[in-house]
Amino acid sequence: MDATEPKVLLVVGLIEPAAVPRLCEELGELLGGSTADGGEVVCDVGGVTRPNLAAVDALARLHLTARRLGHRMAVRNAHPGLRALAELVGLAGLLTPPGGPEDRTGGTSASRPGTT
Repeated sequence: MDATEPKVLLVVGLIEPAAVPRLCEELGELLGGSTADGGEVVCDVGGVTRPNLAAVDALARLHLTARRLGHRMAVRNAHPGLRALAELVGLAGLLTPPGGPEDRTGGTSASRPGTT
């Protein structure tokens, strides 16, 4: 992997509340548990089979975990239903695509407020 390429955490299946701590642990392991790097990590949620509030909670906690470790987290391939749920609970900002507002990797930023 190129040093400029972000690390990617794949999130798949139906996300249950009990899975959230495990996902955060996996992210910590992926990032090596250190705050030295400070790069971007991508959370690919294209494999989430049924968007639900537990998935939104998982993204919020993953975002916090990444920030605690000194990284920015972007979300790729978010299902429109997941985007709608995140917006409904006021967390649409968590769905920032890789590289900023214009996602060139398969997601969309159209449902994010304040983007053109």
